[in-house]
Formats: sequence, C-alpha cells, structure tokens
Amino acid sequence: MVVTPVPVLLYHAVTDEPPAWIAEFTVGPREFAAQLDAVAASGRTPVTAGAFAAALTGQGQLPARPVVLTFDDGFADLQGPTADALAARSLPATAYLTTGALTRGAGIPGRGSLLPPAPMMSLTRLVSLEERGIEIGAHTVTHAQLDTLPAAALRRELRESKDVLEDALGHAVDHLAYPHGYSSRAVRTAARTAGYASAAAVRHALSSTADEPFRMARLILRRSHTAADVAAWMAGEGARVAPFPDAARTVGWRLYRRARARVFGPEFAG
Repeated sequence: MVVTPVPVLLYHAVTDEPPAWIAEFTVGPREFAAQLDAVAASGRTPVTAGAFAAALTGQGQLPARPVVLTFDDGFADLQGPTADALAARSLPATAYLTTGALTRGAGIPGRGSLLPPAPMMSLTRLVSLEERGIEIGAHTVTHAQLDTLPAAALRRELRESKDVLEDALGHAVDHLAYPHGYSSRAVRTAARTAGYASAAAVRHALSSTADEPFRMARLILRRSHTAADVAAWMAGEGARVAPFPDAARTVGWRLYRRARARVFGPEFAG
C-alpha cells in the first residue's frame, strides 16, 4: 500500500496582538497570508477535515495531493479577517469550536471554559462561516484534557458541545478535535459512541492516507513558523508521517496529567 503524506495544518488565533497565553501559537495576518499563498502555490487541493476523514474510512475519494486547514477554539479573527483571507484564495477549512468560550452574540459571554480570556467569535456567526466554506466541528465545551476526565464528564464534554453546535446550525456536526490534542483509547471510543465520524489530534506530524480517522495527525503552527516551513510540509517534508504508536514519553506524560487531575481537577494545560 502506498502511503501518501497529507499536511493537516492547525491554526489558533491570527492577530498581531494576541493575549500572552496564546501568543506562541498565534500567527500574524501578514505571515498568515504568506502561508496561505504557499499552500495555494503548492498545487495541493484543499479539502475539509470531514472530506479527508471520509476518505480514510473508504467513504470518499481524495484529490491526488490534498491539504487540510484547521482552526481550533474559535478566536474572534476567524469570523472576520481570517475567513476573508481564506475566501480570497478559495480555500475551504474546518473550525473546531470550544462552545463554552464562544460569545452568545452582542458581547454576551459564553458559559465558560478553561481557556484564559481572549476575544472569541460569536455562536451566532456559525451559519455565515459555513456559507464561506468553513466546516464546523466540535472542540468540547470547556477545553478540558479529555484523557484525564471521569467517564461521565467525558461524555458531557463530547455530547453537549455537539448539541450546541447542531442547534445553532440546524444539522449534524460530525467531527471533533481533542483539546491539546490529548486522547486515549477510551476517549476515542467515547467519541465514536457520542456520534462523531472523526477526531483530530495534534501529534506534530504529517497525516497520511493511512492515518487513523479518530487520531488524525496535525501540524501546529507556532509564531516561529514561516511560509518556508509550510512550503516544506506541502512537499511532504519536514515532519514524520502518521500513523505511528505513542512514544513512551507521551504515555508517561498522560499518566502525570491524570495524577494532577485527581489532585487539582480539570485544568488548562497551556
């Protein structure tokens, strides 16, 4: 079987003035435009995460050289200049939204999440995002580390965020991204049981046509990354290719986080 690398990019905020806590994972608008231009110049065909996941499970076909653009959390720029930049280049994308952090419109805050304060988009703008080619997926309610939660709390995070987004959109929301990229076998099983068709992790790796639909690898964009890095990923270079087993360090880190959660309760991992 020929395994084709597929870059799945993970963005957060796109702004020149991010809150300190998300600054490391923020790209400025000028650099973001250059990175999108690198994607467009690569000859790859952008598809949504949903289309990519469908192909992984044999329910669809991919173009010869696909790429997937994703955005986590739901920062305010997404509903404005970021969506504009994508639309100007006819680039579809997928936005995984933390429902407890979204505003309810007219400046009304959401129900609350573990994310520190930041300008967030409005739940009332979901339909307009879809109309501009941005697929909507879930990113839980509070942005908890799902692999540290008791079973009942895990089910609530998965189910409630799905319900909120489906109520706002009027149709099924089938795709999920794990907060911080953290999952486990139990979390992945719970995601399936909750009715999701796919789930994105992080893994800091290129995905591939042989990747796992409930642990799709993504490449996280940091402020130090440039258009040259994106161009290398578009060429299938500069990162390892999923799937691959968890490293011992990853397993150890999960055990440490679970121990902390038993003492301190759910917390933002930073």
